[in-house]
Amino acid sequence: MTDRGDASGTGYFSAADNAYRSDLLELAFGRSDVVLPRVLGPGEAAGRTPDGVLLGPGTGDNAGAALGLGAGPGDIVVSLGTSGVVSAVSPTPTADPTGIIAGFASASGEYLPLVCTLNAARVLDAGTRVLGVDHAGLAKLALDAPAGAGGLVLVPYLEGERTPNKPDATGALHGLTLGTSTPAHMARAAVEGLLCGLADAVDALLAADVPVERAILVGGAARSEAVARIAPAVLALPVDRPTPGEYVADGAARQAAWVLSGGESPPEWAAAGQERFTAEPTPHVRERYAQARDLTVNQL
Repeated sequence: MTDRGDASGTGYFSAADNAYRSDLLELAFGRSDVVLPRVLGPGEAAGRTPDGVLLGPGTGDNAGAALGLGAGPGDIVVSLGTSGVVSAVSPTPTADPTGIIAGFASASGEYLPLVCTLNAARVLDAGTRVLGVDHAGLAKLALDAPAGAGGLVLVPYLEGERTPNKPDATGALHGLTLGTSTPAHMARAAVEGLLCGLADAVDALLAADVPVERAILVGGAARSEAVARIAPAVLALPVDRPTPGEYVADGAARQAAWVLSGGESPPEWAAAGQERFTAEPTPHVRERYAQARDLTVNQL
């Protein structure tokens, strides 16, 4: 047995139809009569252990985090670990022919369209090494610089990139002048470059008619004050930063409670304490980044 979330990551299960794609299996193997696990519903028990412990269906990490956070339609979860993930709980499935959006299923019975980038927290790590400061120092420098960093832009493809699909790409710095050759401008460019890559992911979700009303910021890099304060300006959304926690584990606990209760929907769950950040949108930052990004990509 498996769950909708992990099944939807295989490429041959349709979350929209809640069924395997036998046509794709036929294309891949020349036959479709292959043995596949039964896909459980989001609150369906998988059975019991020999000791009688009830088992839930399980799910993937991003779906688990969304369930643990209580994310619903209109929410996007922006997870800033080594990679950056923007996912949304959506009442309708997506079908993205560009391949930017992965059409996962959520752990709550809905859909979890998701966009993943390779470079998130590692961009800040690189900035601290270059500038010789710790993460708090990088954040202070970034907040001391103006929005847009005076035209300095970091395209943060430091280890290649998957969105866009440029595995051999490297990072690029655009707009370096005497005026922008300061630690503060470089720190600001690093934070804005990270966030602009994720804002591109938000744009992809919006283009697929996914409802987007607020961002929930989680992950190691979410602890940066510069990231939290600059994010609403770049994303053009209100940003909520929950108290740091293990939200994937919380999602597993909520799913377990759901299976035990036997209800039609996940049980009510106490929301984590959240800090809200708002700011005036800075479209000029996105426009300058888009120019630098396109220049970088076209040179590959």
